[in-house]
Amino acid sequence: MNSEKNNDLKPTAKLVLMGLVAAMYVALTSSFGFGIVQFRMSEMFNHLAAFNKRYIVAVTLGVVIANSFQSPYGMIDVVVGSLQTLVMTSLAYFCTRKVKNTITKLTITTVISTLMMWVIAVEIMYMTKAPIAFWPTYGSLMVGELASMVLGGIIIYFISKRIDLTR
Repeated sequence: MNSEKNNDLKPTAKLVLMGLVAAMYVALTSSFGFGIVQFRMSEMFNHLAAFNKRYIVAVTLGVVIANSFQSPYGMIDVVVGSLQTLVMTSLAYFCTRKVKNTITKLTITTVISTLMMWVIAVEIMYMTKAPIAFWPTYGSLMVGELASMVLGGIIIYFISKRIDLTR
């Protein structure tokens, strides 16, 4: 897509799209999205950052809201989880912005999102003060994130065939 086409949405429409993504993130975040074992289907929205940088803010806002209302770790999770998402989706955007192949974009985003779960592993170890080893916690979080991202990647792939996510 050329840059003219990418800018044809009005600012209000861009804001509405961001709000919808943030709201969908919150709606898809369940009680399985917190703790040592996590499965957050809402993490699939991380893939959107590979298509348009506006979704970095949208997904981060979704994390802020979801963690504010649901996290057992309180404000620390709001801050740490949101900053982790901001960094993770920004990395995904910068690493994929010149990639044309959709499957490659989704793969890169999946790898980045999965590896970045180390931040949440450290946070959980700090918050629980439990004698939990880092690697098992990180491994568990990685498995949940990988499952969410792969399943979500399949969904986003088919959506991207019908909707221009770069707009």
